[in-house]
Amino acid sequence: MKALINKLNLPDYVVEILEESPHIVFPRSKEELVNLSFGDTSGDVYDVTYETPGHGMVTEATITRCKNGVVVNYPDDYMRRRDPDCLLVADDNDTDKPKYDDVYRENFEGLRNETFDWLKGRNLIVLPFKAGGDQYGYDALLIAPANAGFFACGLADLQGFLNIEELDPAFSPKAIIFLAPPFRHTHFGGKQMVIHNRLEKVHELFSYNLYPGPSAKKGIYGVLLNIGESEGWVTVHASTVKVVTPYDNEIVIMHEGASGGGKSEMLEGIHKQLDGRIVLAENTQTGEKTYIKMDENCAIYPITDDMAICHPDMQNDSKKLVVKDAEAGWFLRLDHITGYGTSPQHEKIFTQPEEPIVFFNIDAVPGSTCLVWEHIKDSDGKPCPNPRAILPRRLVPDVIDEPVEIDVRSFGVRTPACTRDNPTYGILGMFHILPPALAWVWRLVAPRGHNNPSITASTGLVSEGVGSYWPFATGKMVEQANLLLQQVTANSNTRYILIPNQHIGVYKVGFMPQWIAREYIARRGSAKFKQEHLVETRCSLLGYSLDSIKVDGQYVRKAFLYPERQGEIGVEAYDKGAAMLNEFFKKELEKFNTPELDPLGAKIIELVLSDAKVQDYVDLIPMKY
Repeated sequence: MKALINKLNLPDYVVEILEESPHIVFPRSKEELVNLSFGDTSGDVYDVTYETPGHGMVTEATITRCKNGVVVNYPDDYMRRRDPDCLLVADDNDTDKPKYDDVYRENFEGLRNETFDWLKGRNLIVLPFKAGGDQYGYDALLIAPANAGFFACGLADLQGFLNIEELDPAFSPKAIIFLAPPFRHTHFGGKQMVIHNRLEKVHELFSYNLYPGPSAKKGIYGVLLNIGESEGWVTVHASTVKVVTPYDNEIVIMHEGASGGGKSEMLEGIHKQLDGRIVLAENTQTGEKTYIKMDENCAIYPITDDMAICHPDMQNDSKKLVVKDAEAGWFLRLDHITGYGTSPQHEKIFTQPEEPIVFFNIDAVPGSTCLVWEHIKDSDGKPCPNPRAILPRRLVPDVIDEPVEIDVRSFGVRTPACTRDNPTYGILGMFHILPPALAWVWRLVAPRGHNNPSITASTGLVSEGVGSYWPFATGKMVEQANLLLQQVTANSNTRYILIPNQHIGVYKVGFMPQWIAREYIARRGSAKFKQEHLVETRCSLLGYSLDSIKVDGQYVRKAFLYPERQGEIGVEAYDKGAAMLNEFFKKELEKFNTPELDPLGAKIIELVLSDAKVQDYVDLIPMKY
């Protein structure tokens, strides 16, 4: 065992944790990880429990063995979705995030040592992995209690674990996750706390909960953002897809946005009725549906689902952003799959997978096939809005592994219905073309938007924070803003669009706008638009609208391009919604107006604060038509 520990090249204090553990497991295969999810027993149901001072024996999760994988359910509703405010920083490096010492009025070192002592007394799973992918990623390690095998199994699929027997002699972790679930009760009032301690040689990540979203996924994202901030690059919060038309035109679209902004949906085929028709929209007042039909759809080649690494070693002279997937597996939300046939491509993968899948928040019967549309009920009797599955990239059909150049960067926004009687910011049209300066502004503000299913709290118009990845970052907002601006100015041949989802004015549209935009732009062969076809949108923050959109021989009604033309809205209600959006942007941008902000960025923000016209943004950073 000592020889295996030595292969990890760990600091002495971490070696001490492992050497004092009664028993350590180094998983060698996915099959072994699946078995460890059940405490290495042959049972079909396994409760992950901990003796917790002051709370007795607490069941944190119940694991069910199904024919198609491992199903994880949490007794506590709160643990079924990510808490957006669970991150604290424990070190003395620059940060805009709340610090443990300030919040709890004590030095973190005491809790750190208490966590280490707790791990020393337990059987452990130790899992080496790559944070950020095999080619451009960084060595990392998980140290977890042995009964949390499902967590290790999920992380292995998300990040790509390394077999201890095949480890590179140069392996030396830049990040270590220390998993200690009971501490959320004994120290944090039940919250999903994740604490980052950015030391000189290793980034320590203390995960005090068993939901992988804040730590195994977003925690590692925070590690990559921290490395990038120090080295001058970004891991963007985005899905990426190559789209090939029936006429063999190709285009690569990267779709960014807050959780629930449509990143995973950009990788899906367009949803159709059984008769082949597409429900473009449904009037929320009358129930009337608008249909279109497409005989042939574009082929979809997925590239990234949520995290796209923009490492400087990948960039070239094309003046287009170059990205690669930062993950080995995708943490897919399945709330939109409510019955058989909703998403056939996903249903086929998950129902009859080539290897066991790790599911979350799905109602499961031991020994049966887990069905992804049977979501677990919350305590109020309603289906959990955040059912999930971890899909290894190796199981994704037609997935692209190598770096790609981005033709179009889109940004998704969840929008509520807007009507004359209830004006809201749901005034976005089918999609908008953004000048680069405005595209940067949207990435600074990153509205979380309407009815977000992925997190514990989402009401009204709230900012997800810079890049839409700010909830996972540990550094300075203005540094991330500057890095994103450098990305925009250095990649002038990448173009930008803005896409709503859920509603366009009075119409319920789901994620149809981004599927229509994808089909339309791909069929055109590029996102270059003639200047005469661009119309300045009534709300200048929305950039340009197109004078018309024609897809597969059918024109999209102008009411979907210009919501103010909808009879249920009108100009007055539209302008009220625009005022809400403008006020929100001005409030959120004030925090970036600091001496550290790039001077060009300061000029762009001043345009927003002065209600500038769209052309003013183009004058600052030229837009290639």
